[in-house]
Amino acid sequence: MSQPAIDLVHLARQTGGDLALERELLALFSQQCVRHLRTIHNGADETARMEAAHTLKGAAQAIGAWQVAEAAARIEQRLLGRGARVAEVEMDALALAAAEARAAISRFDAAA
Repeated sequence: MSQPAIDLVHLARQTGGDLALERELLALFSQQCVRHLRTIHNGADETARMEAAHTLKGAAQAIGAWQVAEAAARIEQRLLGRGARVAEVEMDALALAAAEARAAISRFDAAA
């Protein structure tokens, strides 16, 4: 069985079950995804790309977006090896995981 895009049980534990806080964190994460993905994909500065991957990883872990966290961690590790090139498949995996997480957030908002 595949992992959900957002672990809602983890998110509820993180927020103490506060639905308004959950919605706020999910909205913030969705915005962060767009900003950090842009930096990771298009950033010329390797340090900025690594920091964006690290920040996205932490934000994903906070809300239970495990697939995003894992994909961002792989890219962060690759960028830590100075001069290492991030494979297109790794970038695609992060973009797909982020898209799935953002879609799950949209469904969460629609159901709330």
